[in-house]
Amino acid sequence: MNNNSYESDQLLNEYLLFHYGNPSEILPYDFGPIDALNFPYRCVNECLDHAILPKEASALDLGCAVGRSSFELAEHCLEVIGLDYSENFIRAANFLKDTGKLPYQIKVTGDICMPAVAEISSEIDRNHLSFEVADAHNLPSEWNNFDVVLAANLLCRMHDPRQLLARFPGLVKPGGQLILTTPHTWLNEFTPRENWLGATPKSDQPLETIRKEMAPSFNLTDCRNMPFLIREHARKFQWSVAQVTLWRRL
Repeated sequence: MNNNSYESDQLLNEYLLFHYGNPSEILPYDFGPIDALNFPYRCVNECLDHAILPKEASALDLGCAVGRSSFELAEHCLEVIGLDYSENFIRAANFLKDTGKLPYQIKVTGDICMPAVAEISSEIDRNHLSFEVADAHNLPSEWNNFDVVLAANLLCRMHDPRQLLARFPGLVKPGGQLILTTPHTWLNEFTPRENWLGATPKSDQPLETIRKEMAPSFNLTDCRNMPFLIREHARKFQWSVAQVTLWRRL
């Protein structure tokens, strides 16, 4: 197993809930940020441009975690590859692909948990998908020319995010689309300070930094804010706002 902070069973359970939990499981109150639920679903169904999607489209989901966005992409694309650096996450995604269901635990408090089941809709053809462990810094050269690339909340978890920005032109075919989301949570434990994108006092703003890197090969078609909510236990949550940018390959 790789040395990755995302390999713990606690994070696996949190992400299964984040991706597949129903609203009452994630937010068990009659108040709260309900518009932040279902983020992996919204990354595809609110951001994908169907008008430019070919009939037999291919898609790459970078940093797919436990796979919800990959399964959503399979509703629209003939071939979908989901990649993540966490072996634990990919093992769970493959189990869901093979069986359609995966039991997990939702933390209530302390050592108290309640059982839950992640489940894939029967309307999704799971044969359209494959999941693999991969490092976004070193993607195989044969992976290129996808109609859709989704990179959700990955940039600020990379050692060198510019390396991925430089790889996008080869990953997305001309006329294809890139969905890029990030909350810009720059932390030295993941990304050395000198590699942060637009997050130091003397640098450009994050979006302008990314735009300059992308400009030779991509046209920015939209920029929006999208909240997301990760439950840690019944009384503690991470509420964040991702900046979502949509790009068209020139």
